[in-house]
Amino acid sequence: MSQPTPEVAVIIAAGTGSRLHSDAGPPKPLLPIKGRALILRVLDRFLEAGIREAIVVVGYRAEEVMAGVRAAALPMDVQFVTNPRYRMSNGLSVLSAREAVGARPFFLSMSDHIFDASIIAGLSRAALPENGLVLAVDRKLDQIYDEDDATKVRTENGKIVAIHKVLDNFDAVDVGLFACTPALFDKIAQAAATRDDGDCSLSDGVFALCQEGRALVHDIGDGRWQDVDTPGAAEHAARHF
Repeated sequence: MSQPTPEVAVIIAAGTGSRLHSDAGPPKPLLPIKGRALILRVLDRFLEAGIREAIVVVGYRAEEVMAGVRAAALPMDVQFVTNPRYRMSNGLSVLSAREAVGARPFFLSMSDHIFDASIIAGLSRAALPENGLVLAVDRKLDQIYDEDDATKVRTENGKIVAIHKVLDNFDAVDVGLFACTPALFDKIAQAAATRDDGDCSLSDGVFALCQEGRALVHDIGDGRWQDVDTPGAAEHAARHF
């Protein structure tokens, strides 16, 4: 049974952005690409796709990130939640949004992935499986900037069967944009509970849903996106967006 279309977006903006040297400049979510901060570009695209509520997870230089978003006075309801363990894996940032999301389906995006609003629209039309998720993937492998750094995905019949940064056999890459049910929170929490330090990555939660056949993919087709992790990626994004 497919689930309702998400009407809220969770944006992960808690990391240190060390590969972009964010200690020396603005925090990574506020890095300008052609005059518009990364996180504002993400929120702009959700607004363009008709989403009027966002939950932003902050951590590193949280006050600056919140001030930067508030100063933009976007016509949407933006709520901030804090991940005090932001120096650990990104799954803990996702888990920090659990209470604010509640029982609702939600979109999930990183604050450093910029993309066309058409990708969100496509995810909106995809059938969200009960207790599962849908990941936007790019199959244009010959056009990926810095493929070595991309999260690779192996799919079969529209489902994820493997996902990892290091994957020898793959047919798509992770765009960093999901439609999710709260089952993702459950899987991340379960994985974190197995470790002494309580750490867990988002990919760990996704893989747990893969094993149950509940992690599907949406092919973005000609949609454009870019993960802005390095100075080179920022320059590439500025040329193409």
